[in-house]
Amino acid sequence: MANFLAFWLALSSAAFITGSLADNMMPPKVVCYYDSRSYIRETQAKMLPSDLDPALPYCTHLIYGYAGIDAATHKMVSLNTGLDLDQGHANYRVITQLKRKFPALKILLSVGGDADTEGTEKYLTLLETPEARVAFINSAVVILKNYGFDGIDLAWEFPKVKPKKIRGSLGSFWHGFKKVFTGDSILDEKAEEHKLGFTKLVQELKNAIRPDNFLMTASVLPSVNSTHYFDTHSIMNYLDFIILDAYDYYTPERNPKQADYPAPLYELHERNPELNVDSIVTWWVRNAVPSYKLVLGIPTYARTWKMTSDSEGAGVPPITVDGPAPEGPYTKQAGLLSFPEVCSKLTNPNNQKGLHTHLRKVTDPSKRFGTYAFRVADDNDEGGIWVGYEDADTTGNKAAYVKAKGLGGIAINDLSLDDFRGLCSGDKFPLLRAAKYRL
Repeated sequence: MANFLAFWLALSSAAFITGSLADNMMPPKVVCYYDSRSYIRETQAKMLPSDLDPALPYCTHLIYGYAGIDAATHKMVSLNTGLDLDQGHANYRVITQLKRKFPALKILLSVGGDADTEGTEKYLTLLETPEARVAFINSAVVILKNYGFDGIDLAWEFPKVKPKKIRGSLGSFWHGFKKVFTGDSILDEKAEEHKLGFTKLVQELKNAIRPDNFLMTASVLPSVNSTHYFDTHSIMNYLDFIILDAYDYYTPERNPKQADYPAPLYELHERNPELNVDSIVTWWVRNAVPSYKLVLGIPTYARTWKMTSDSEGAGVPPITVDGPAPEGPYTKQAGLLSFPEVCSKLTNPNNQKGLHTHLRKVTDPSKRFGTYAFRVADDNDEGGIWVGYEDADTTGNKAAYVKAKGLGGIAINDLSLDDFRGLCSGDKFPLLRAAKYRL
């Protein structure tokens, strides 16, 4: 009996090692998000499933977003039944049928993703009881099977950490001194319970979908404290890979009075050392998650702030601002521009008149922080804007980082905010392509 047990353990260990090596030798993943909310935009920003075709040869996985949760039943549901389900535009089925044209593509359905904006506390409540988790799991399995998805992405909506001010050395010392007496604000008094509940959800859901060989991934959304909600040792073997949405560290909603790089690759001087790509990657690797299971999220959109006469004229961040900049002509959302909306505003050096109406672009020769563009306010305090964004160079740099660190790949979030019409240079999906070529 002892000899048999020893043989079984050795065989299991060998299988685990072989599987890990095989995973580690897989080609890098290129995970492409398609946010279905782009379907209901207008004019040039409206993206239909047919517009995905030029991108999909570059993608290994396509994640369709987003499903949500019914607060009363805890079931996974469509957030737009008229768009997703068969009685409407049948987008679920249209998207999964893309596999006929791209048979190697794996298509997943994402739940949460900060798109489910009604009563986000339901994501925590669901984790607290076995009955609620079972209701979610059963409904998710039905949707995956009925519509032909290859798996599910858990972009769970956990509470976000509060933004912190940028402080110098003296300010940081005083803030730390005060915390000894005041402590940090508590966002979730039941964080440990919710961490355990999410672990159970991951394990129970994987066991439910394993017979159908469905994939399961998790997206770590921006500004969520991984320490509070992810038991890495207990979930990593149940997830096929983990997407780190390492961006939106600064946004005009969270930081209305101070603009800074939204997604720096490395730590900046006198900034919070945790608000950068390298920091979150390092945390997950140090917490025993194999690097090949980590996929780095790269945004295709810009965060924009309104500059005023109080803003520093040189444009160097961090910079004083006054809330989100006005909406763009296509995306129609204050504080956000798609990549083609940004490139259309950049200064043409051959057009001196454009210097007064367009943005001045500032690149990053260090390849550590990112690209930004700005225009100072006029004498009437109008027209000023500061834009932090990714271009082909910075997305390529992040892909090179992924390759150097041995990570599992990249995730482009999302395709509808890349230049999917080729308005900038004639090439469609330039950010996706630039990242893919550097892997």
